[in-house]
Parts: sequence; structure tokens; C-alpha cells
Amino acid sequence: MGLLDGKKGIIFGALDEKSIAWKVAEKCVEQGAKITLTNAPVALRFGGIQKLGEKINAPIIPADATSLEDLEKLLDESISHLGGPLDFMLHSIGMSVNVRKKKAYTELKYDWMQKTFDVSAISFHKLMQVAYNKDAMAEWGSILALSYIAAQRTFPDYSEMAESKALLESFARSFGYHYAQKKNVRVNTISQSPTVTTAGSGVKGFDEFFNYAEKMSPLGNASADACADYCVAMFSDLTKMVTMQNLYHDGGFSAMGMSPAILDM
Repeated sequence: MGLLDGKKGIIFGALDEKSIAWKVAEKCVEQGAKITLTNAPVALRFGGIQKLGEKINAPIIPADATSLEDLEKLLDESISHLGGPLDFMLHSIGMSVNVRKKKAYTELKYDWMQKTFDVSAISFHKLMQVAYNKDAMAEWGSILALSYIAAQRTFPDYSEMAESKALLESFARSFGYHYAQKKNVRVNTISQSPTVTTAGSGVKGFDEFFNYAEKMSPLGNASADACADYCVAMFSDLTKMVTMQNLYHDGGFSAMGMSPAILDM
């Protein structure tokens, strides 16, 4: 449909074919955009992002999203390669050492928690601050980050990633105001269904909860492909007046109290 014809952007966090960011990158290019891809140097060694870059003809620029220096280099190189300011960016980054090491929520290591916040949330503010100061975004641009409903509700095994997502959503509201005032750039988060990705599948009890959410949601869980479509819509000019929002993309899960399908189980 050419929804993104002539637009330029950066996609963070594509790791493998299961990644939502991977599918977003593919769909952005299908809709006419030119993009650059980025991930942390360590992630580039373990994922298949080179395969994606070749497939969609997108350069891969390594960057640690917690490093201001790396983010400045990323934005400079992306703008140089793409030939102008950016129309969109996707922040699809999340990591918890406490979750990975299976630490109980009541026994978290605080240096690991600070790392979680820096990687999963503060990196979003850093990205926007660097872009803001460099004037890297085009007028009416769109910035997105991927969130989860654990920012509002308790999911015990999601651990301190819940606080990370709450912080992420708060940054979208607060920075969204300043970016709208400066250049009509909109900033939003998308709260996605539990999704079968490499990162999501690492959470304890994921399979059971995935099946629970599937039954609780009137439309069922939203797939990674469907989330990519939603991201494209949010990057397009069709959503120019949507900003500072947390947008649920979860098949109706967030609006449900109880479902007869759950009672039947």
C-alpha cells in the first residue's frame, strides 16, 4: 500500500525471525521505507540480524543503547546513509539479569535491577534525548517503544521488568510532550500480548500464561505479525494526532475481567 513511501527510520532490537522488531523491519520496507538496523554488539553475535539486513537491504549499525556515544554515532550514521532526518524509530529492547538468573522478586540483586532499568527503559530516554538534541527527527515523526500490561497489573514472574515497562511508558508521556512542542513528533508505547519470541519465552511459566491470555482475550493473542502491522500504522501519516499514549494491542485482554472460557478450564 506504500504507507511509508519515502520515510526513513531505525529499528532497534531485531534478534531473530521470532523478534517483533524483525517483523516490523520487514513490513516497514514492504511499505516503502528505508531503514537501518541496530542491536547491541553482543546480540549481533548470537542473532541472525545479518540475514535480515541482506534480505531487506538495510545496513546494520552496532550500538549499545545505554551508551550516549553509541547512540550519537548510530543516529549520525543512519542519517548519513538514509540521506536525511528520521521519520520513525522503534525501541524494542528489554533485558533482566534477575529474570535470567531466576532470582525471586523479594530477593532481587539491586545492581542487576539498575542494569535492567538502564537497558529496558532509560535507554529509551537516552535515545530520544540524543535525537532531540541532534534534531534528528523529521517534522511529524513517530517514535514507538514496545511495552507490556505488567506495567499496570501484577504478573509475579515478570519481576522487575514490570517496573521497567512502567518507566518506559512514563518516558513516552513526558518526552512526548516536549517532542510534540518542538517538532510535532509523536511518542507512544504499544502494550503487546504475550508473544512467542526468544526474549518472551524466557519468562518462567510463559507457555501456561500464553494459553491463559489466549483464552482470556476475545480476539485471542495478537501475533508478532499483527503487532508489526500496528507499528507500521503508527509510523504512517494516518496516526499523526496520536501521541503520549500507551496503546493496548492484546486482543481485548486488557479490558477483560473474567472470561467464561477461563471458567470452563
